Amino acid sequence: MQVQATFQSHKALFFNTLAFTVCFAAWMMNGVLVTFLVDNQVFNWGPVEIGWLLGIPVLTGSIFRLPAGILTDKYGGKPVYGTLLVLCSIPMFLVSYANSFWGYALASFGFGFAGVSFAIGIAFSSVWYPKHQQGTALGIFGAGNAGAALTTLFAPTLLKIFTDGGTDIEGWRTLPKVYAAVLLGMGILFFLFTKNKKPATSTRTLKGMLQPLKDIRVWRFGLYYFLVFGCFVAFSQWLVPYFVNVYYLPLVTAGIFAALFSFPSGVIRALGGWMSDKWGARKVMYWVLGSSVVISFLLVVPRMEIYSPGRGIMATRAGTVTAVSDTEIKVGEKAYPLIKRTSEKTDYEARALVFPKKDVWQEPMVQAGAKVVKKQLLAKGVTRIYFQANVWVFAILVFLIGSIWGIGKAAVYKYIPDYFPEEVGVVGGMVGVIGGLGGFFCPIIFGYLLKGTGLWTSCWMFMLLLSVACLVWLYRIVQKMMYGETPELMRKMERT
Repeated sequence: MQVQATFQSHKALFFNTLAFTVCFAAWMMNGVLVTFLVDNQVFNWGPVEIGWLLGIPVLTGSIFRLPAGILTDKYGGKPVYGTLLVLCSIPMFLVSYANSFWGYALASFGFGFAGVSFAIGIAFSSVWYPKHQQGTALGIFGAGNAGAALTTLFAPTLLKIFTDGGTDIEGWRTLPKVYAAVLLGMGILFFLFTKNKKPATSTRTLKGMLQPLKDIRVWRFGLYYFLVFGCFVAFSQWLVPYFVNVYYLPLVTAGIFAALFSFPSGVIRALGGWMSDKWGARKVMYWVLGSSVVISFLLVVPRMEIYSPGRGIMATRAGTVTAVSDTEIKVGEKAYPLIKRTSEKTDYEARALVFPKKDVWQEPMVQAGAKVVKKQLLAKGVTRIYFQANVWVFAILVFLIGSIWGIGKAAVYKYIPDYFPEEVGVVGGMVGVIGGLGGFFCPIIFGYLLKGTGLWTSCWMFMLLLSVACLVWLYRIVQKMMYGETPELMRKMERT
């Protein structure tokens, strides 16, 4: 293990982070491009097909992280990373020739290998730094997640330029060519300007390298990463169609709002690494998971308009209805005042509302000349609850949960060199596989949930359940460790 960080360490970290940013931007391209193609009716894909196309690159970049980590531990990061960048540029270029779902899906499977860059970069960065600086170093490397924000921020504008404002739709095919050129250029730079380095365990057999995967701790870290990274990846793409469909925003504006989620989540990862070095990964994860539960709960409530029966008016005695108006009903000489409807739906939609609004009014159920009996319903009550789910409040909550997950990503990977200092590539690769699978499965789950419930916020219901599961598992493990290591202290704390 490296004893002290050097200039060569910082240089390696810089190129690792830059390459990871490029790979992550390419990995997330479908979130914008698929939305554009569907929105402009280039392809007739529904929510399920969209979910699969968003998930396929993530699947590739997830399931191959473990072998990528093993190769990096075995041969070093320079040849593995450089080769990956060059090879990924080929299927990315082929996206520009896709004319069907299966053609697009196959090319997406190919460029999805860009996602394994995470496992390579984690292993290649950690060997250059001593243990007490690895949390910060890996946090800085993880800031490459901001590549997702670069895609959501700039890809819609590039599509607008390439398609001449939508008049030449076939111009979309230029976008994957640009991404392919950037991947190829980054691969060449990596070969030219980086120096290779292997961990001390590079001579171990494959069986020996895989030994740590028997530890249940690896799978627990993987579940945490499924949430903080996999769901981050999923929402980096899912939020674009979310903003378009729920808030009727143009694609460019939706991309900017989605960037509010993905950019800070990537950049703040460096802060998460420093926090984990300073206070420990466990404390940071407690805070991250607790916050994820609270914010997910707030995001569950959908934009909605509900009509419900309210308080009506019943006749206090029998008689004949002599007059009916918007303000009152007369039965004989007795007048029953009505609550008149004063606001319309358009009034609320034109305003920025943070909290739900309630309207109550009464509508006549009888006509003049009708005979009524005692306790007959003269007017029905109507209650209307309108919740705008204000886009700015939603964007702030999304920004917060994205930032919190960014801190959590660094905390998870602070765990790994602490418990597995010589197997960072293998363990980091396995945790990355599980986390990356979250990025694959979540868009598909979101698609089925949307189709089944009709609610866009069903994705946040899933996040709430997942956050609670992670928090409970962490709590139980900590309690078990505390009772196992210091039972007398725990009993004393319970008595006090």
